[in-house]
Amino acid sequence: MTTMYARPGVAPAPALPPAPGRSPAGPVLAALWGGAAAVVALWWYDTGSVVGAAGWLTGAGRIAGLLSGYACAVLVALMARVPLLERRIGSDRVTRWHAMAGRYTICLLAAHVVLILLGYAAQDRSSIVDEAVTVVLDYPEMLKATAGTVVLFAVGIVSARAVRRRVGHEFWYYVHLLTYAAVFLAFGHQLALGSDFTGNGWAQAAWYALYLGAAALVVWFRILAPVRLNLRHRLRVDSVHREAPGVYSVVVRGRRLDEMGALPGQFLRWRFLTDGMRWTSTPYSLSAPPRRDLLRITVKALGDHSAAVSLLRPGTRVWAEGPYGALTADRRTAPKSLLIAGGVGITPLRALFETLPGDVTLVYRARTAEDLALGGELEAVARWRGATVLYALNGPHGRRPDLTAESLSAAVPDLAAHDVYLCGPHGFARDLYEALRAAGVPDRRIHHESFEL
Repeated sequence: MTTMYARPGVAPAPALPPAPGRSPAGPVLAALWGGAAAVVALWWYDTGSVVGAAGWLTGAGRIAGLLSGYACAVLVALMARVPLLERRIGSDRVTRWHAMAGRYTICLLAAHVVLILLGYAAQDRSSIVDEAVTVVLDYPEMLKATAGTVVLFAVGIVSARAVRRRVGHEFWYYVHLLTYAAVFLAFGHQLALGSDFTGNGWAQAAWYALYLGAAALVVWFRILAPVRLNLRHRLRVDSVHREAPGVYSVVVRGRRLDEMGALPGQFLRWRFLTDGMRWTSTPYSLSAPPRRDLLRITVKALGDHSAAVSLLRPGTRVWAEGPYGALTADRRTAPKSLLIAGGVGITPLRALFETLPGDVTLVYRARTAEDLALGGELEAVARWRGATVLYALNGPHGRRPDLTAESLSAAVPDLAAHDVYLCGPHGFARDLYEALRAAGVPDRRIHHESFEL
C-alpha cells in the first residue's frame, strides 16, 4: 500500500502568468547536420569520377575521414560547456549529444582507416598489412595521426557503458581529457594528406575556422571563465551539516555570489582543494536559493568522493565551475507545478520549491521518514508559501509505494495541467515519466535532467 500523506500549507499562493522558455535544440541540431552535409558536399565537389574497386574504397574512406574530422570538432565543442547549450537545452541533452558524437567519431574513424587501407592496397596490389606499414612510416604526419587514432580508440573503449561502470570516475575523467590531445595530433594529417584540402584555400580556411572555433570555446568556457569566477568570488567551505543518514549539506561562502547568475535548480561542478578531493570535479545541485554571500549543496554518500564531503573542514578552498543546467523556472509553461523527487534528487527541487511562482506541490519519495533530507525546511517553506508536500514512503515490511498514473492523479487534482519537474535516480525518473505520460501530462511539460549515459 502506498504511504502518501500531506502537510498542507495555510493558503494557496497566487498564480502568476507562465514564463515559458524556448529551447534552441532544433536549430543547433540543424546546424550540426548542415555542417555534415557541407563536408559531404566538399568531397562531391572535389571528386571527378570514381573508377574501380580501389576508387570506390578510397572514396568511401575519404568521406568517412572528412566526417570523422568534422565530428572531432563537434565533439570538442560539445565538451566546452557553452552556457547557451547548458542552460537553454540542458546539460543532460548536451551530454547525450556528446556521447553520440563520440560514437559517430569512433565508427567513422574505424571506417576511414579500414577503407583507405583497403583502397590503397587494391591500388598498389599489396597486402593490407604492408600498406599499413608504408602509410604509417612513409606518409607525412601519419605517425602523429596514428598516435591520435590510438588515443581516440582508447577513450572510446573507456567511455563504453560496460567499461565505464567498472572504472573509477577519476580514471574515466582523465582518460576522457586525452580527446583534446588526440584531436590535436590528428589535425595536421587531415590537411597534409586530405586531397579535398590540397590547393583548396577556402576549404582549408573553413577547416581552420572550425577547429579554432571549437578550441576557442574550450579555452574560454573551460579555462578562462572558471578562473574569472573563482578569482572573483573566492569560495570557501563555511560549514557542513548532517541532513539524513549519509546525507550532508555543505554551505559555501564567497563574495558577491548574487552576481554569479546561479538559478534555483541549477548545479555547479565542485572541486574541494583538500587532500584526496582536489583532483576530482563533481556536479552537485544547489539545494537552496543562492544568497549574496552563501551557496549550499546537499550530497549523499554514494562513493569515495561524496562520502568525503562530510569530512570537509570550514575554510577549505573551493574551485567551482558553472552554473549549469536547465531545470529552472524558465521551463514553466503553466501556472501550476508539481515537483517529484526521489532520494537525494530533492536537492535541486528544494530550491525550486521555495522559488517557483504559482501553485506548487511537492511529492518526495524516500524509504523511511528518517531518510527525508531537508524535511524540516520543506515543511517551513510549505507553510510560508501555502504549498503542499506529499511523502511517498515504504510501507510495512519495506514495500515500495506505487507511484502510478492513478495514484498521482488522485493525489494531485488536474495533474495534466501541471508542469512537472522530476529529479531522482535513472530508473525512478524513467518509471515516473511513463506514469506521467499515462496520466495525460504532455511531454513538453515534463522537465528532467539526468547525467547517466
